[in-house]
Amino acid sequence: MKRLTPTERTTLKRLPKRGVYDLAGIYPILDEGFICHVGFAIDGRPYVIPTGYARAGDLLFIHGSAASRMLRALSGGIEVCVSVTLVDGIVLARSAFHSSMNYRSVVIFGVASLIEDPGRKLEALTALSEHIIPGRWDEVRKPTESEMQATTVLAVPLHEASAKVRTGPPIDDEEDYELEVWAGELPLSLVTRPPIVDESGRQGIPPPSYVLNYKR
Repeated sequence: MKRLTPTERTTLKRLPKRGVYDLAGIYPILDEGFICHVGFAIDGRPYVIPTGYARAGDLLFIHGSAASRMLRALSGGIEVCVSVTLVDGIVLARSAFHSSMNYRSVVIFGVASLIEDPGRKLEALTALSEHIIPGRWDEVRKPTESEMQATTVLAVPLHEASAKVRTGPPIDDEEDYELEVWAGELPLSLVTRPPIVDESGRQGIPPPSYVLNYKR
């Protein structure tokens, strides 16, 4: 995979050694997460909205109601900043100053484009569904024409992006290693709990394997 050319906006200025510009490092972070935060400005006022997403090739898809203020604004060609963060653990140092987290994050800058072609739009919605819970799209009722019209899908190109990653144990000041304070890493992960059936419809349908075995 290619390496993205760092720009003024994507170049890490603090702790640059944690910067990742290779797509081989950026794509897996995007593929593991499924919630992004979309930052933009309207009339000089900043907004940051969390939403689901999916990556397909060098595009990041986001979608929502056609009445969404965010999607209508982004459809107009304004600049957007999208971020995704995965927290892998809490890093407990011997000092408060050096305590930290292990994480993987991606920041993307660009301009979103509206997907209007019905075929491409359906492909993007399929990608969104399959990214969040693989196997579900084949079982559910597909969107009707009116539902498609009520849904906006945008694509953000992954041309200006970078990742930032921290791994490993705490890094303390040399004199602090002799302190009588426990230090180390507290790993964190996303855990799937047992599924809860919706009692409003037909009963007795067993949960599919992609629900029972879901993990990220």
